[in-house]
Amino acid sequence: MALEPSFLFSNDILQIAIPEMLSQTGITGRQFAHLLIRAHQESLQNHFPDLERAAEEVGLKRLNLSVEDLIDIANDLGLSVRWVNRTPKDVVDELGVNAKQLVTSFFEPPGTIYLNEILKAYPTRLKYDLAVYIGHRILHSEEGLKSVLSVGHQNSWDDSTQNQSSSALNSQDILQAWRDFESSFFAGALLCPKVPFRQLLDRSGYEIDVHKRVGVSPSVAMRRMTVVSPYPHWHYFDAYGPGKLKAVYRGNGIPLPWGNMRMVNDPCQHWAVFRRLSEPQNGSSAQISILNVGDEPRIYCCESINMTDPAGNNRVLCAGIDLNPAIDAQGGNALEIASELKRSCVEGGGSVAIPRGIKKDLQTVAKILNINWVERGIEGDARLICSRGAVCPRNLVVMKAAKTNRKTH
Repeated sequence: MALEPSFLFSNDILQIAIPEMLSQTGITGRQFAHLLIRAHQESLQNHFPDLERAAEEVGLKRLNLSVEDLIDIANDLGLSVRWVNRTPKDVVDELGVNAKQLVTSFFEPPGTIYLNEILKAYPTRLKYDLAVYIGHRILHSEEGLKSVLSVGHQNSWDDSTQNQSSSALNSQDILQAWRDFESSFFAGALLCPKVPFRQLLDRSGYEIDVHKRVGVSPSVAMRRMTVVSPYPHWHYFDAYGPGKLKAVYRGNGIPLPWGNMRMVNDPCQHWAVFRRLSEPQNGSSAQISILNVGDEPRIYCCESINMTDPAGNNRVLCAGIDLNPAIDAQGGNALEIASELKRSCVEGGGSVAIPRGIKKDLQTVAKILNINWVERGIEGDARLICSRGAVCPRNLVVMKAAKTNRKTH
């Protein structure tokens, strides 16, 4: 959006207006900080070369680091590891979503990491926690070390602090949120170093189950795909349920299927992430979708997978790409192809087998991108999706049909 007239968007005016906006909308300062960080991350399309280099210097670009490797690295940095018992607890967040939350680890100064015994059954999560603490130690020293890591729908392990959080913009909260992001990104780079992981993805056609060969969780592998791929137009969702996105990345600018600060009244039910939440499946599945962004239709393909986290929460992970730039790069007319596919979907009531000519164009793009699940998505039906149910093209079809019936009677 254009920030015009510019005098209304001066630093002085924003410093007055933003806290008031947060107060009136009920958005906490920490939520706003995460929104700023995500916007920064998406504007850079997940490129943080300094964090990549810091991780490579520690991990020496090794794939499939073991738990023992990570404990050795932690010990070399002056960190020691202890084991404790922690149990999941039922919590209800501000959106009213029931979920279990589990404290997986916490840090006690000056240098002790306490790991939950349950992580012995979840080595990929154990490795991630260790990698995050290593990142905090290297990037911020123990002064900035996050004290608690957890799985569940809240980032804060203590829901009493969540309830007491205010809309005040606390610079320390924003700094801590940024350090948390840096350490999490560092952890992914340590566990999946850029060049070796990209080479492995190229050999495996970006299949989701590549995570098993690297010894990481599907979420770490899918997030790293958005970073290491030479194709920059990716998105990634980690969803617990309608209205609750644990993680979001939209380097391709795709609209959110729902907000994660407040519930959406009319979400579109045809997004792959919605369908997998309501109808869990084994294995992963691909979907070709057509979505209007602004006034132009765009073709997306995503791969989604159901999983259960160590706290017992059902989640859906979804990684996807915008195909329009790839179509244009191969000399095609993406807008024309997307418009034709959209018309076919509308005529088909919202979904349709992809017409032969368009399928051929998309198959060419899929082979060049070397992403197997794009090829699988092309073999299925294309689906119309929308940012909100009220503007769904499917509804427009129904309205037109109703008008036609009234005229004939």
